[in-house]
Amino acid sequence: MKHMIKYKKSIIPAFLFLVLFVIFEELIFSTLVLHTFEGIGWKLILSLPIGAILYVISGFGNRKFNNVLSSVIMFLLSFIFSAQIIYYEVYGSIISMFSMVNGNQVFQFWETILNKIIDNWYIILLVFLPFILWIIFIIKEKVILNKQNKKQRIEKIMFIVIVQIVAIIAINCTDKQDIYSAKNLYYNIHSPLLTASKMGVCTTMRLDFQRLVFGFEEKEIDIENEEEIILPIEEEKGYNILEIDFDSLIANEQDETIKGMHEYFSTATPTKKNKYTGMFEGKNLVVFVAEAFSQMAIREDITPTLYKLYNEGFQFDNFYTPVFPVSTADGEYITDTSLIPKEGVWSIKRINGNYMPYSYANVFEKLGYSSNAYHNHTHTYYNRDTYIQTMGYDSYLAKGNGLEERMNCSLWPNSDYEMVSVTVDDYINNDKFVAYYMTVSGHLEYNKTGNMMVYRNWDAVKDLPYSVPARCYLATEVELDKAIAELIKRLEEAGKLEDTVIAISADHYPYGLTLEEINEISTYERDDVFEKYHMPFLVWSASMTEPIKVDKLGSSLDVLPTLLNLFGVEYDSRLLIGKDILSDVEPLIIYSNRSFITDKGRYNSITKKFIPNEGVDVEEGYVKKISRIINNKYNMSRLILEKNYYNIIKDEI
Repeated sequence: MKHMIKYKKSIIPAFLFLVLFVIFEELIFSTLVLHTFEGIGWKLILSLPIGAILYVISGFGNRKFNNVLSSVIMFLLSFIFSAQIIYYEVYGSIISMFSMVNGNQVFQFWETILNKIIDNWYIILLVFLPFILWIIFIIKEKVILNKQNKKQRIEKIMFIVIVQIVAIIAINCTDKQDIYSAKNLYYNIHSPLLTASKMGVCTTMRLDFQRLVFGFEEKEIDIENEEEIILPIEEEKGYNILEIDFDSLIANEQDETIKGMHEYFSTATPTKKNKYTGMFEGKNLVVFVAEAFSQMAIREDITPTLYKLYNEGFQFDNFYTPVFPVSTADGEYITDTSLIPKEGVWSIKRINGNYMPYSYANVFEKLGYSSNAYHNHTHTYYNRDTYIQTMGYDSYLAKGNGLEERMNCSLWPNSDYEMVSVTVDDYINNDKFVAYYMTVSGHLEYNKTGNMMVYRNWDAVKDLPYSVPARCYLATEVELDKAIAELIKRLEEAGKLEDTVIAISADHYPYGLTLEEINEISTYERDDVFEKYHMPFLVWSASMTEPIKVDKLGSSLDVLPTLLNLFGVEYDSRLLIGKDILSDVEPLIIYSNRSFITDKGRYNSITKKFIPNEGVDVEEGYVKKISRIINNKYNMSRLILEKNYYNIIKDEI
């Protein structure tokens, strides 16, 4: 009798249930989170061996052991899918293995995570539904997991191998010319979100883990530059380029990858100098990368200084700050370097020790400027201390390395106003200076109980006709406004106001707010794909006699080259991935999932839909062309980081 019970058969086949479980999880993520049916076939075929592996693993012990083990595995997989859902809802990306093992920054804001769980409760419930059913079926003995004999395990392993081989053959038969084909994503391109949308979360995480452990170098490098070439230089104003002897570099280079980079940059589109070139030459520069700063925070009633800067300075009205997987760190990296972050790592950490000739500190040091960097949060956060050192600043002051001796750093978030107040004297009396601030006052959570900047500035926003989170967000930005007002006041007192430029851009949009809350305080209805990332870029000097309106598209990738041009700095625009917004180069806004906006329209890489602008004719193959340009920019950004490319051509630049 015991023997018969031991080998009692399942009413519901366990193998089938586990395979369908993986397929179900993938379909939920694809349809309800990414809102796409793209790659359903790939997800189905790649889920089969994963489900079979779960079955084999769950059959090595007795029935009780197998029941517990299979339940734990199903719970963990359900939890992983739920975590990916929440992470995507906050950051618009997939959690990388690197982020999981290199710190707790990803998961530290529990209130935001809790809010996203509440917002997506029904999706998470669906994700855990198979696990719940599994437990019920086990209890009621509808599913029986007896110990598998050798023959059964061999059969299932053969099934896994055959299905995986079929999948690999199918992947290898896809169109390699499609830049984001299954083959290129599987072998050549590391783009987790696109891989997840096409081949599923499980395959994406497996590839990410494999590449983290064994290393990965993108093999598909399209050296041919797809951008329009505007040489030779004949115009009076010329171009922002240096006399780099690429021919000699190419002829003398043995490394084929480096040679390919030389070839790429030798044919890249340089930007023309323009009527704004050198407009601020010789002036001082104060740069702010402002936490979650948005247009919604530029208001005459509560942020009059930010309002003044916008209305009297450059008005970049079509500027975007797409969020990348490592949020603040990637946003800061993009703005400071004009490079796209490498996916799967923290570029802000990986860049440590590289030669960065076009950082603000290194550029202006050659012109006799001092350079100071500040941050009103932990000085080692995201390895920012080594990053700032790599960027070449003379000094760096933050919480943990001295700022706490000047101001109260025990608050959360800390005050931008206090940070500026206690640091401005470090540089304001220097003949020429660059000051760099990474702020934190605008940080989530946007509530009245745990955010000290909300508590401090609540009276300024309490009567506004918005929800509590929306008002709380605006309260945090009041602190940034006070910081800028204090800076202007001190510059004026020191007689340096006319000779100083203030530039402010954001690290990312305020993702502590829901889209509905964002639209409460937005002047127009924003979508969740493109317009959520429509952000400000303020450039202002008291020496400007009138505002300058700029309708051209731009993004955080373009901040550095735009400022270098305004200051008349000699640099080679071919070596930066972004472009001077004030030049006549065609604009290109690149999103982390490789969607894009150009002056011809918008392309959603997840749904594969291109929406042309009204009245614009778009040539055949346009999306493919721009996608190849974007892939080249990703590749070159990655290689500049990995190969320390600027150091290789140091003598030339």
